[in-house]
Amino acid sequence: MNLRESYFKDRRVLITGGLGFIGSNLARRLLGLGAQVTLVDSLIPEYGGNLFNIEDIRQRAEVNISDVRDPYAMRQHVRGKDLLFNLAGQTSHLDSMREPEADLEINCKAQLSILETCRHENPAIRIVFAGTRQVYGKPDYLPVDEAHPVRPVDVNGINKAAGEMYHLLYCSTHGIPCCVLRLTNTYGPRMRVKDARQTFLGVWLRRIIEQQPIQVFGDGSQRRDFNYVDDVVEAMLLAASSDKAVGRIYNLGGAEVVSLNQLASLMIEVNGGGKQELLPFAEELKRIDIGDYYGDFRKIEAELGWRPTVSLREGLRRSLDYYRQHQKPYWG
Repeated sequence: MNLRESYFKDRRVLITGGLGFIGSNLARRLLGLGAQVTLVDSLIPEYGGNLFNIEDIRQRAEVNISDVRDPYAMRQHVRGKDLLFNLAGQTSHLDSMREPEADLEINCKAQLSILETCRHENPAIRIVFAGTRQVYGKPDYLPVDEAHPVRPVDVNGINKAAGEMYHLLYCSTHGIPCCVLRLTNTYGPRMRVKDARQTFLGVWLRRIIEQQPIQVFGDGSQRRDFNYVDDVVEAMLLAASSDKAVGRIYNLGGAEVVSLNQLASLMIEVNGGGKQELLPFAEELKRIDIGDYYGDFRKIEAELGWRPTVSLREGLRRSLDYYRQHQKPYWG
């Protein structure tokens, strides 16, 4: 165990959204490092929490089914904790446009409530907030670095940007040590695959296993980058354990940039068969599409030593293997 890993031994850690995709993978890693882990999740059906995600660690972690919008419950949870990985949120861009007030509640107002609770109950708690590349909107240049203007194209991006700013404000004015990671397309085991509320890649995985065509919207030339979930977990651990990260915003990003057509072809190759089809954009999707996006992660690489290590091919292989074994809990 190196010095950074020993940092987490016996630390009392709270993960909001802990039964979700990234939260459950993070919990598993933290337990392996000797941390005492508490998972909080509302299990609202649309938001991705799934008890099967923690089936193998259920007896080793404390689990509380509650909503981060409940200040009384959060007061109990943050007391005495050393670290908070704040991953609770609504991730669907389309849902945010259809039900903007619900997105406002969970991605904006709830974040302010969490920070107020921390300010009164545990201002020393160290927080890593899961942001999103969606705050940038349609890029002015590529790759997108942290200096790029924040110009969201949907309600989700606006509320996530506000959530980021609240965290940085409470860091600078109240001394709560916070940092923000802007995630790109995260994928891997335990992600939501029954619909596209987390990412389109989940639906692709389900469809190819079901021997249905991968559906690509538009002409398939849009370029994207991707991070396998283990790499994202590693970035969160680095951010939580480094004083350099306090008050900072970091982009994550993939080392490989591919078009959606190239991604579909690679998935078919890794799967050993399949096909894709091009579909026209529905108007409501077209209005909020950001075109090409891939992130510049040189800042977190220089300051914290992070870079992605799992190749896209290997990550897709691991993901397909996982869902072939565990279809029932995720198909819905």
